[in-house]
Amino acid sequence: MSKKRIVEVFSAGCSACQATIDLVNEIACGSCEISILDMNDAEVARRAKSLGIRQVPAVVVDGVLAACCANAGPTEEGLRAAGIGSAA
Repeated sequence: MSKKRIVEVFSAGCSACQATIDLVNEIACGSCEISILDMNDAEVARRAKSLGIRQVPAVVVDGVLAACCANAGPTEEGLRAAGIGSAA
Protein backbone atom coordinates (compact mmCIF):
# COMPACT_ATOMS: atom_id res chain seq x y z
CA MET A 1 0.00 0.00 0.00
CA SER A 2 1.38 3.41 -0.92
CA LYS A 3 2.01 6.19 1.55
CA LYS A 4 -0.77 8.75 2.02
CA ARG A 5 -0.11 12.40 1.20
CA ILE A 6 -1.25 14.48 4.20
CA VAL A 7 -3.17 17.58 3.07
CA GLU A 8 -4.27 20.13 5.66
CA VAL A 9 -6.49 23.09 4.83
CA PHE A 10 -6.36 25.93 7.35
CA SER A 11 -9.72 27.69 7.24
CA ALA A 12 -11.55 30.52 9.00
CA GLY A 13 -14.91 29.35 7.68
CA CYS A 14 -15.28 32.12 5.07
CA SER A 15 -16.42 31.69 1.47
CA ALA A 16 -12.83 31.97 0.17
CA CYS A 17 -11.81 29.18 2.53
CA GLN A 18 -14.76 27.05 1.37
CA ALA A 19 -13.73 27.57 -2.25
CA THR A 20 -10.26 26.27 -1.40
CA ILE A 21 -11.70 23.28 0.46
CA ASP A 22 -13.85 22.50 -2.59
CA LEU A 23 -10.82 22.82 -4.91
CA VAL A 24 -8.68 20.53 -2.75
CA ASN A 25 -11.47 17.94 -2.63
CA GLU A 26 -11.92 18.20 -6.40
CA ILE A 27 -8.27 17.62 -7.33
CA ALA A 28 -7.29 15.21 -4.54
CA CYS A 29 -6.66 11.58 -5.37
CA GLY A 30 -7.05 8.40 -3.36
CA SER A 31 -3.54 8.90 -1.96
CA CYS A 32 -4.54 12.20 -0.30
CA GLU A 33 -5.71 12.31 3.30
CA ILE A 34 -7.46 15.67 3.75
CA SER A 35 -8.04 17.49 7.04
CA ILE A 36 -9.86 20.79 7.45
CA LEU A 37 -8.47 22.79 10.38
CA ASP A 38 -10.41 25.61 12.06
CA MET A 39 -8.29 28.68 12.70
CA ASN A 40 -10.70 29.67 15.48
CA ASP A 41 -9.14 26.86 17.54
CA ALA A 42 -6.17 28.27 19.48
CA GLU A 43 -4.06 25.12 19.00
CA VAL A 44 -4.65 25.18 15.23
CA ALA A 45 -3.75 28.89 15.13
CA ARG A 46 -0.49 28.20 17.00
CA ARG A 47 0.40 25.43 14.57
CA ALA A 48 -0.42 27.68 11.62
CA LYS A 49 1.92 30.33 12.98
CA SER A 50 4.71 27.77 13.40
CA LEU A 51 4.25 26.76 9.74
CA GLY A 52 4.55 30.37 8.58
CA ILE A 53 0.90 30.79 7.66
CA ARG A 54 0.04 34.48 7.58
CA GLN A 55 -3.30 34.32 5.79
CA VAL A 56 -6.12 31.89 5.16
CA PRO A 57 -7.07 29.86 3.34
CA ALA A 58 -3.76 28.04 3.40
CA VAL A 59 -2.86 24.50 2.38
CA VAL A 60 -0.09 22.41 3.90
CA VAL A 61 1.06 19.25 2.12
CA ASP A 62 3.10 16.72 4.09
CA GLY A 63 3.96 19.37 6.69
CA VAL A 64 5.07 22.05 4.19
CA LEU A 65 3.11 25.19 3.33
CA ALA A 66 2.24 25.05 -0.38
CA ALA A 67 4.27 27.69 -2.22
CA CYS A 68 1.11 29.19 -3.70
CA CYS A 69 -0.13 29.90 -0.18
CA ALA A 70 3.00 31.67 1.05
CA ASN A 71 2.39 34.99 -0.70
CA ALA A 72 -0.94 34.68 -2.50
CA GLY A 73 -4.05 32.54 -2.38
CA PRO A 74 -4.19 28.87 -3.32
CA THR A 75 -4.45 28.01 -7.02
CA GLU A 76 -5.11 24.70 -8.71
CA GLU A 77 -1.73 24.89 -10.46
CA GLY A 78 0.06 25.65 -7.19
CA LEU A 79 -1.71 22.90 -5.28
CA ARG A 80 -0.92 20.35 -7.99
CA ALA A 81 2.72 21.49 -7.90
CA ALA A 82 2.66 20.80 -4.15
CA GLY A 83 1.61 17.22 -4.91
CA ILE A 84 -2.14 17.23 -4.40
CA GLY A 85 -3.75 14.84 -6.84
CA SER A 86 -0.72 12.59 -7.28
CA ALA A 87 0.40 9.58 -5.31
CA ALA A 88 2.90 10.24 -2.53
